[in-house]
Amino acid sequence: MVRFGVMDRPDQLHFTQSEEANRLLATDGLAVLIGMLLDQQFPMERAFYGPQLLKERLGEDLDAERIASRDPDELAAMFRGPPAIHQYWSSMSRRTQALCQVIAEQYEGRAENIWETAGSAAELLKRLRALPGFGEAKSRIFVGLLGKRLGVRPDGWEEKAADWPSIADVASFDDIGVLREQKRAMKGARKG
Repeated sequence: MVRFGVMDRPDQLHFTQSEEANRLLATDGLAVLIGMLLDQQFPMERAFYGPQLLKERLGEDLDAERIASRDPDELAAMFRGPPAIHQYWSSMSRRTQALCQVIAEQYEGRAENIWETAGSAAELLKRLRALPGFGEAKSRIFVGLLGKRLGVRPDGWEEKAADWPSIADVASFDDIGVLREQKRAMKGARKG
């Protein structure tokens, strides 16, 4: 079973400029998982604001089973906006629905079961990698986010977490700009 660290769960994850969205990310496992899914070819702060927009458009709390069973065209229209939940709203609405289907079918409808019932960090990483839209890098970043920000620290999590700057290192909204600069520098170094 996952051992939780001594750190208390925060009231907010400061990934957006919205306190309401930041509270949702800190208190709803599905929200933070969807935010991580959307964090691809899109500004981080907008990706992590996506779950709040989706919740508002659904008119109810995020629920994996309800999202999984929703009409795909209706869900796509919610993603389209305006404003769009993601630049690639159509493909991301499909990925979000596929993610929710896996959570509904394999994790009793609770995103938190992915990490709360993992027996080790290796199992957690394997579970994350099996999710739609989650490759190796995104999964390692999410292990780091769980450990550094939410106090979910299964044995060996540090070795499985990303060892490069990521959203897991963001403690305040100002850190987003710092992270963006670090990513640019890393990209430049790879090119050079």
